[in-house]
Amino acid sequence: MDNYIEVLKKYALFNGRAGRKEYWMFTLVNVLIMLGFNFLSFALDSTFIQVLGIVYLLAVLVPSLAVYVRRLHDTNHSAWWILLGLIPIVGSIILLIFLVTDSQAGDNIYGTNPKGVPVPQIQASL
Repeated sequence: MDNYIEVLKKYALFNGRAGRKEYWMFTLVNVLIMLGFNFLSFALDSTFIQVLGIVYLLAVLVPSLAVYVRRLHDTNHSAWWILLGLIPIVGSIILLIFLVTDSQAGDNIYGTNPKGVPVPQIQASL
């Protein structure tokens, strides 16, 4: 739940990096909340709850895009890679691979590693 709150605090922050845990926990909480809205809407046959679900989706649209962009930055990919999702099936699969890939070690052009993992040092032996 802390990761969910952290993403909401960074509401429209599109620069920097977001680790896998931050992205996936935010996504999981969003899915669970939407399942709750859908269940209540179906069980109570309530249009009001459906409207609340739509309002919630609109409220988390910007933070969802922001954490998506920061997750791509963490794997050293530009935000423009989101457009790859416009390619049916193949684009979505490639983006999913980017999202599950581990963070790039050390710093990259988008910022420091959110896990604080240093760049591996290669030692020369003489």
